[in-house]
Formats: sequence, structure tokens, C-alpha cells
Amino acid sequence: MRIIVIHGPNLNLLGERQPEVYGTQPLAKIDAALVSAGKELGVEVFAVQLSSEGAIIDQLHAARNEYDAVVINPGAYAHYSYAIADAISSIRIPVIEVHITNVAGREPHRRVSVTAAACVGTVSGFGARSYVLALRAARDILGK
Repeated sequence: MRIIVIHGPNLNLLGERQPEVYGTQPLAKIDAALVSAGKELGVEVFAVQLSSEGAIIDQLHAARNEYDAVVINPGAYAHYSYAIADAISSIRIPVIEVHITNVAGREPHRRVSVTAAACVGTVSGFGARSYVLALRAARDILGK
């Protein structure tokens, strides 16, 4: 089983960007935790960070032929990218949206995700651990 984790814009700055909101763990540590959790779960994990909307869409399109599921943190694109939502709807493999913070408890503009409706589920509010929880959920959805 292969799962790709797509980190959206500004997530490359985790550990530096607003650590009081997003924590102090850098993206490389989150990716290492995902690979480790994947080994425990019998899942091959590949992670990529992409800042542009088009690159995320291209990666989602490619994922449909290379991976069994997607875990995605679309970052700010979650709140307005109908193009990413359409790409998620089009690929016909499970996609789980993840957010480090509890977006429902944040600023009003962060409370609505247009991409979440295209996903099978969302995990948010558990810090960097949200990613591992989403990975576990993806594995469980695939039934393995």
C-alpha cells in the first residue's frame, strides 16, 4: 500500500512560522514520523511539499495512478481552491484532509474548507500528530 502526503503552501516553514500556532516541529520531523508510522502500519509513505496550486493539482492527478490514497494539507488553499477540490473529486482514490490546528476554532475565514467536501474525511486540531492520525485513517479506509 502506498500513500502520498501532500503538504501545501507555507508548510515548509513549520517550526519557524508562528510556532505558537503551528508548533515547533519542522516539516522534516513530521515527514520522518510519517515514514516511521507507515512502517508500523505496513504502508509506504511518500511526502512532498508544494507551494503552487497548479503543482498540487498535478500531483493529485499523478497520484491516481501511483498511490492508493492521499493525505493532504492544502494550507490556505483549503478555504478557496475549487480547482484543488475538483482535482480531489476527479482522482477516485481516498483523500483525507489534514490540518495541524483546529480550523473550526480559528478566524472566520479559516473555518470553511471547500476542499474538505471532496475528501472522505478530515483530521484537524491535534498538532503534527494530525498527519499520523490521517495516515492511520487512510490505511483503515483501504481495509488493510
